[in-house]
Amino acid sequence: MEKYFMKRALKEAKLAYDLEEVPIGCVIVKCNKIIASAHNFRESLNDPTAHAEILAIQDAADYLGGWRLSGCTMYVTIEPCPMCAGAIVNSRIDRLVIGAPDLKGGGCGSIFNIVDNDKLNHRVDVVWGVLEEESSKIMKDFFKELRKRK
Repeated sequence: MEKYFMKRALKEAKLAYDLEEVPIGCVIVKCNKIIASAHNFRESLNDPTAHAEILAIQDAADYLGGWRLSGCTMYVTIEPCPMCAGAIVNSRIDRLVIGAPDLKGGGCGSIFNIVDNDKLNHRVDVVWGVLEEESSKIMKDFFKELRKRK
């Protein structure tokens, strides 16, 4: 099931790519059902907080009728940044499945480890490397194309 849900997150990343947004996609699953999905929308909304993870968390909370996302798993193509990692902890998501690490801005183990910090009131189980090659490739392709245009 992990690959299936990560493929759905990759579809979201492709939507972002097509909008010239940084291609990160995210889905949130509860009881093997996708309850929210999103992709980056920072450029389109001119909003620095419009990351895929934040938008998906908002939609999942709306769907469930409350801010606690206990029992949920988030699938995201690229390791969440510190802002998103904080939102994951604060929303009480139980599990996080990451496609590829973000070695320049990761908040889940690459640079910072907000999701597994014993000083915080909630910790998240993290699984790494599900469809890592595909998740990494869409990012590399996007930035390669962006550099060509400039």
